[in-house]
Amino acid sequence: MTYRIHRVQPEDWQRVRDIRLRMTKDTPMAYLESHQTVLDHGEDLWRFRAARSTQPGNTGYAAVLEETGEWVGVMNAYVPAADPGQAPERAWLVGVWVDPAHRGPEVGLTDALLDTCIAWARDEAAAPALYLEVHERNVRAIRFYRRRGFLPTGHTQPYDLDPETMELEMKLTLGTA
Repeated sequence: MTYRIHRVQPEDWQRVRDIRLRMTKDTPMAYLESHQTVLDHGEDLWRFRAARSTQPGNTGYAAVLEETGEWVGVMNAYVPAADPGQAPERAWLVGVWVDPAHRGPEVGLTDALLDTCIAWARDEAAAPALYLEVHERNVRAIRFYRRRGFLPTGHTQPYDLDPETMELEMKLTLGTA
């Protein structure tokens, strides 16, 4: 199988919606909205989410299976709004998902998506660190992030959809290009 990494564009809004539905069905604990909530979103929201990827301080990438054109993974990053003229303190990695049939270090697709987001955060956003939050029960994701050098910051917070569980914050310090 051959993959390419595609920067999400405004016209991709239907694909953004379709993959979000797959994400929330496959790993419901990993996102801050339920599958039903995703089903209920209107076209305007999906158009906004797709267009956001091209706005300053935001990016989104899709992993596309070359043979079929199917989106089989996504990863997004953003820099929180800062005071004008101030360098960002951090970038955030969000909305990470790869189809189960395309996961694993032997495939390398999740690594390729993360490499692309790291390069964006370091080179375009000029952020010194990339942060993420991961559900405490998402052991597969935690293992992946640790393998890639992310370390727990010690900060946790209750997960919005199940406050009895926690989200763990992790950080990757970014070097220069």
